[in-house]
Amino acid sequence: MTRLALVMIARNEGRSIARALDSAREHVDRMIVLDTGSTDDTVAIAERCGAMVHMFRWCDDFAAARNAALDHSDADWNLMLDADEWLEGGFEALSSVALPPARVAAAQFIGCPQLRNEGGESNAARRFLPRLLPRGVRYAGRIHEQPVSQLPLVPCALRIGHDGYAEAQLAAKHGRNLALLQAALAETPDDGYLWHQLGREHLVRGAAEAAVEPLQTAYRLTPPGAAYRHAVVLSTIRALKEAGRLHDALALVDAEQSAWPASPDFYFAVADLYLEWASQAPDIALDELLPVVEGAWLRCLEIGEQPMLDGSVIGCGSYLAAGNLAMFYAQLGIRDEAERYAALERDLRAAA
Repeated sequence: MTRLALVMIARNEGRSIARALDSAREHVDRMIVLDTGSTDDTVAIAERCGAMVHMFRWCDDFAAARNAALDHSDADWNLMLDADEWLEGGFEALSSVALPPARVAAAQFIGCPQLRNEGGESNAARRFLPRLLPRGVRYAGRIHEQPVSQLPLVPCALRIGHDGYAEAQLAAKHGRNLALLQAALAETPDDGYLWHQLGREHLVRGAAEAAVEPLQTAYRLTPPGAAYRHAVVLSTIRALKEAGRLHDALALVDAEQSAWPASPDFYFAVADLYLEWASQAPDIALDELLPVVEGAWLRCLEIGEQPMLDGSVIGCGSYLAAGNLAMFYAQLGIRDEAERYAALERDLRAAA
């Protein structure tokens, strides 16, 4: 009997599959790859890396493919990894001591770009997705599939890098993902998670106007206690702002403010919105709007980083807020505060 197996589905992933398998090899007992119709050297690379490769005819259903891959595993635990991902840290979560029965463990994903600073530097969002499954757990969902289990879902220390949202990869997946999401929503139109994914699909491609309606639908359908509601709220605010619907974004912030007192990302979004408002209303900017911007960034630093919040962006509770305050005070001519927060930004970046 195998304790821990890596289980992966792949198709035309010659670019990245070796990185994924190499990152996991020393931490698992077996590696299983289900190829869904590659025409490149994916299969040969996977076999060279030590994976056992099986074939599957693609049927426009990710859950069906994942379940077929799991059928080849006899492990007590299955680590689900995609070929454009890699294990980055928190390997202690894979030890026999850290994998007790009767739970599904969610790994932290780092690598989905969410914000860019004035220098064009991108910052990565954290997401928690179930990736350590006890034997017998299977998936449901044509796309953005999820494990179906009555077991509790708990976060773990494992960190997974991901570059599937890089520009070249986005272009390759765009048509397929949209078609599958639309088909899935035709079957389950009240699924807030799928509406969120459809909105994100548009948003990461810069199509904010197209993202607004599905994200607003996701916002209406997602219950307050859902783990991904934080990400839904932030995505909806961002889409409204980028689509030029500033007043709608401000109304959403007002409606949600009491729900996120410990989210630096929420206050970062507040600062961003009020800064945009100030640029449009210079007559009230100095007295009414810029103090809100300042207070929101200061609140981000008070809260600090909150890595357990799904959809949180690295730096919103630390160096990004400090850097923005440094620029803010510099533009207002408050030199001592500008220098203080610039130094804080450097320290926080070094500690990140």
